[in-house]
Amino acid sequence: EIHAVVVGPMDNNVFVVRCTETGAAVLIDAANEHELLLELCRKLGVRRVIETHGHWDHIQAVPAVRDAGYDVAVAQADAGTLPGYDDILEDDSVIEVGRLRLATIATPGHTPGSICFRLQGTPLLFSGDTLFPGGPGNTSFEGGDFPTIITSLEKRLFTLPPETLVLPGHGSWTQIGTERPHLQDWADRGW
Repeated sequence: EIHAVVVGPMDNNVFVVRCTETGAAVLIDAANEHELLLELCRKLGVRRVIETHGHWDHIQAVPAVRDAGYDVAVAQADAGTLPGYDDILEDDSVIEVGRLRLATIATPGHTPGSICFRLQGTPLLFSGDTLFPGGPGNTSFEGGDFPTIITSLEKRLFTLPPETLVLPGHGSWTQIGTERPHLQDWADRGW
């Protein structure tokens, strides 16, 4: 099961990935509205929170979920931007969620530690702020780097099957096959 809610002033997408066989679940991006997210965590059996990156709008509920006993994991390069964390996410590793497996894909560029999660055996990719319908995430913030995000898209995400459904950190879903043909256009425009 995939559950999605939109929270906070930046309309962040927060996802819960839940194994229906075991009841285990993980929450992706404790962005905001901690009371709502904690209710979701209790209701859906969340055992861990994983962060796509450390920008403020994706981590506002981190203190509350940690205080409630949930471990929070983030990539090392973004760990210093969180108010606290418990585990480090490595590139090309697997997060077990009951019988489900989330593969980690390091996609630096939006932030140095941006990471995406691919649900193995499905066409689902949680892209954080690395990829949106119409282009890459903003790289004008501190730590962002446009050539790096273009490389992340080309080498890490656009190697996935075209039918892969991209669930970003904000806004609507898209597919790899819809976005991949525009990579050079994005590189040429510079944003």
